[in-house]
Amino acid sequence: MIYFNCDYNEGAHPAILHKLLETNMEQTIGYGEDAYCAQAAEIIQKLCKKEDAAVHFVVGGTQANLTVIDAALRPYQGALCAVSGHINVHETGAVEATGHKVLALPHRDGKITAAQVAEAMEKHLTDASAEHTVQPKLVYISSPTEFGTLYTKVELEALHETCRRYGLYLFLDGARMSYGLAASGNDVTLPVLADCCDVFYLGGTKCGALFGEAIVITNPELKQDFRYMIKQKGGMLAKGRLLGIQFLELLKDDMKLYLDLAEHADRLADRIRAAIRKKGFELVCENTTNQIFTVLPVDGVRALSEQFALSPDQMMDENHQMVRICTSWATKEEDVDCLIREMEQI
Repeated sequence: MIYFNCDYNEGAHPAILHKLLETNMEQTIGYGEDAYCAQAAEIIQKLCKKEDAAVHFVVGGTQANLTVIDAALRPYQGALCAVSGHINVHETGAVEATGHKVLALPHRDGKITAAQVAEAMEKHLTDASAEHTVQPKLVYISSPTEFGTLYTKVELEALHETCRRYGLYLFLDGARMSYGLAASGNDVTLPVLADCCDVFYLGGTKCGALFGEAIVITNPELKQDFRYMIKQKGGMLAKGRLLGIQFLELLKDDMKLYLDLAEHADRLADRIRAAIRKKGFELVCENTTNQIFTVLPVDGVRALSEQFALSPDQMMDENHQMVRICTSWATKEEDVDCLIREMEQI
């Protein structure tokens, strides 16, 4: 079986494993207060051009999302996000379990707009019964989105301005950030994210690390006592240096490994997209990252599934089904060749 169902099937890039082995018997202080985590945090601050940013490392994306959101919100406040947003559909109610409602908005290809946020806030502020409802306080977005699409610099700046106007925090989920940074047509950089977002994170789990996400907090209001929240949510890894070492390897030399791995996945995804277009199948949305959403004949999905692990999604009609195909930092060129050959036979 060849896996195209997600971007974290493999373990870790050999360079990371080598560094973990090389440093394995070193004695360091625990809980992320070691020199490796400090060095990794300094690299991230410099890449973001925010020397005063607070950087924290946790193991996974859901852990990062619920910890950040619970730390940012009062008990009566909630998070605005796309109805397709990860915190709304793929985290088993993790945010709601902290006591904060997810306030879902309609999306277009996984994205929400500044105008939608403004409309939601005006509706709340002009509601005579506002204090009987959940108060929006944070806007959650991801880039790439659940549909592999990207927010542009202009879109992020508009969201930032709207959030400032209404006193909202802007939080960007960067679980697949590398694939966005390396994507064709992307105009968003880490300094742009640091200027526009109150908090965001760089994903490692889905791009070459064994595990790990690097949370970057730029808003001083959210920095205080954040480690208390990490500990309370079970996110403070005793052997924290394992996180710092991995991000040091991924991000050294101006993020060379991080971006090279992502570019590889994006390029292979582009090859699959080209084959889908040539065959005449529908692409659900246009993007240049590592996730592909297409509509295939049901018989074709069945045939491909004998050899490939894909991510079947909703039925479009009785004869057609939406399918997600996902490349990764470790996807092999020959596996993409094989998939394209089999798709041509549908």
